Formats: sequence, structure tokens, C-alpha cells
Amino acid sequence: MSLFTVDPEKCKRDGICAEVCPFHIIDFSDTEAVPKPAEGAEGECLNCGHCMSACPHGALELASMSLSDCTPMGKETAIRPEQLDRLLRGRRSCRVYKDKALSRETLEQLIRMACYAPSGHNVQPTSWRVVYDKGEVLGLAGLTVAFLRGIVADQPDFARSIHADHIVGGWDEGKDLVFRGAPHVIMAHAPEDERTAPYGCVIAQAYVELAAGALGLGACWAGYFNIASQNYPPLQEALQLPEGHQNFGAMMIGHPKYPYHRIPLRNEPRITWR
Repeated sequence: MSLFTVDPEKCKRDGICAEVCPFHIIDFSDTEAVPKPAEGAEGECLNCGHCMSACPHGALELASMSLSDCTPMGKETAIRPEQLDRLLRGRRSCRVYKDKALSRETLEQLIRMACYAPSGHNVQPTSWRVVYDKGEVLGLAGLTVAFLRGIVADQPDFARSIHADHIVGGWDEGKDLVFRGAPHVIMAHAPEDERTAPYGCVIAQAYVELAAGALGLGACWAGYFNIASQNYPPLQEALQLPEGHQNFGAMMIGHPKYPYHRIPLRNEPRITWR
């Protein structure tokens, strides 16, 4: 089967598909004919869909995905710059949550949006682990505290620099300062030897965080848990990730207990022009 097909009735021979292809594996040397896969294209194609997406005529269809399954884009669905500005600047790390679970459908909606995050060579390395049960969330928080307790004992100066003593002390007082009472945790994991995984997983989780804000939900990166999950064998065993996989970023998620009413200031950007 050919890598892609082109409808000669719809194709306007404008060469857009060939120009946007990341690896330039669409042959449009004969401008009188429709584009075709270049020699060896099957082994180089990323299946990113750029060619299909950029064709304004709907003339090209990849063998790996149906044109009818690809959501149309247009000016009527575009986000205005001021809307995006408000979403990005208004993002807050939520550390106080309502004692109320999210539906599995809502969590899946977040993850499906995050699946469109960019990844190197379109590898899409991220797999997702949702810790849905609040009791299990607390159990993972306890293992994280056990890891931090060891740091407090062995490296007290370093522990104070990352406020690990504060997290441990809060736990001993009955406070979960690891997940801050969030009802759920979303983990992004991937094979530890996949070179695109660290960046791919982090970018995907950033999509989760922004999508959560757009849906009126609260989210926050679980930094202490992330460190512990990569360095503490008892926690790694408890996670039961697929063999060879590593957690590259976890997000606490839930209904925020309090809304935010204004956008605080940030440092001026440090820019160097060349």
C-alpha cells in the first residue's frame, strides 16, 4: 500500500504538502502530476500528518489515518490572542483542593488533549498512569515522605534547601504536603532508554496543566514525588510501571477549593538579541 494517496480531482498542484513535510519525502518534481512518495519515503515518514493538515483542498490522505477522522480547523475555531494570553498568564499552581473526585471521563479528556503535545520525531513516547483512588494517592505520599525523611537525616543542609524538613514535619502533623490533598495524580511515564521521553513527557504534562485551567480545574506539578519516584526503590516498586519505564512527571489534579481573582506580576523577560 502506498504511503499516501492524492485525489487528482482535488489536488491543485500547489506543492504545499511537499514543502511542509519535515523530511521532504514527498516528490513534487513533476508539477504537472500529483505529488507522490519519494524513494524510501516509507522508512522515513513520521506519520505526523503535516501534509494532510496543510493541504487546503483535502486532496491528500495518509494510509495510516483517515482524512475523515481528522478534525477540521478554521478561523471560527481559532483562539483569540487575548484569550490565550489570559490562559497562560492566569495559570496558577493549585495547592488547595475540594474533597471531591473528578469523573474518569474528565481525566480522560485532559489526557486526550495532552496526546497532541509535540514530541521528537513524533515518537509520542508518553504513557499515562492515573492514580484515581485517594487512598492510594495518600499511600504514595507516605512513601515520598519516607524518601525525604532519609534526606533529612543524611543531608540536613540539602534537605533544608529544598524544604524537605517542612514536608516531613507536615506529614508528622497529619498534613499531606506532597500532593496537597489532591484527589488524583496523573503520571507521564515512558521507557527510560527512549531519548525523547524526558522532554516529551514534560511537554505532555504541561498540556495537561493548561487544559486543566481551561476546564476550571486545579493542577500542580508533584515535584517531591517526581524526585522520589526516580530515586527510591520502595516507591518505584509500588508504582508497578511497565518494566523499563520511568516516571518523567506527575501532576496533582482536582477541583480547586478557591478561585484566583488577579494575575500577580512576574520578572521582566531576560532577552538577548543577536
